[in-house]
Amino acid sequence: MRLLRLILESIAAVLVAAALVFVAGALIPRPFFQTGQTSQIPRTVLLLSNPIHTDIAFPADPDVLARLSFLRNENFQLTDPRIAWIVVGWGGRSFYLETPTWAELKFMPLMRGLTYDASAMHVEPIGTIDTNQPAIQRLLVSPEAFDAMLANMLASFQRDAEGKAVMIDGAGYGPNDRFFEAKGTFTALLGCNTWTGAILRAGGLRTGVWNPLPQSLVWSLKNYNDL
Repeated sequence: MRLLRLILESIAAVLVAAALVFVAGALIPRPFFQTGQTSQIPRTVLLLSNPIHTDIAFPADPDVLARLSFLRNENFQLTDPRIAWIVVGWGGRSFYLETPTWAELKFMPLMRGLTYDASAMHVEPIGTIDTNQPAIQRLLVSPEAFDAMLANMLASFQRDAEGKAVMIDGAGYGPNDRFFEAKGTFTALLGCNTWTGAILRAGGLRTGVWNPLPQSLVWSLKNYNDL
């Protein structure tokens, strides 16, 4: 009985510590102090979230499409005039590729996503987005901040010797989206939402110091910035 009690107390202590770290990750802002605001005409990016994942959408403006030209090949073009946004996300390679829907969830991709996995980039050009949806945050940033966010996002792609993105053959959820090899490794502690937070901070936005879930990332973004 004494051993069982010790084990239960240890488990409880670990759970409490994990909860405190999670809460602290949202409550402690990063960077700690607010940076100055610019008077320049802002540019728009969107934060898209669901219960477990976040993406960033960049407007399909000419300068953005030019920066994304290294993604293009015979199977993936960004020339359709109906494209309004380019939605980009980073995540665990196995979970991304093998779980297009929750109904197709498998044990091994889930375990890799909870432990250790290679990473992949998901890119989807789409049309108009209704930014009034609760799962979408419209963010206005300076032109310099926008460029910094875009540059940091682009730096996450692996490239071949010619500087082209490395597309993952046959991978995609539909006819328009594609997956590419990415830099970095995915873990439960440093996953898709911490990647998104890093991109947002590159643009001068403040988030929690550690946000492994969309809910804490969105909460900290709303509370530490004038949105």
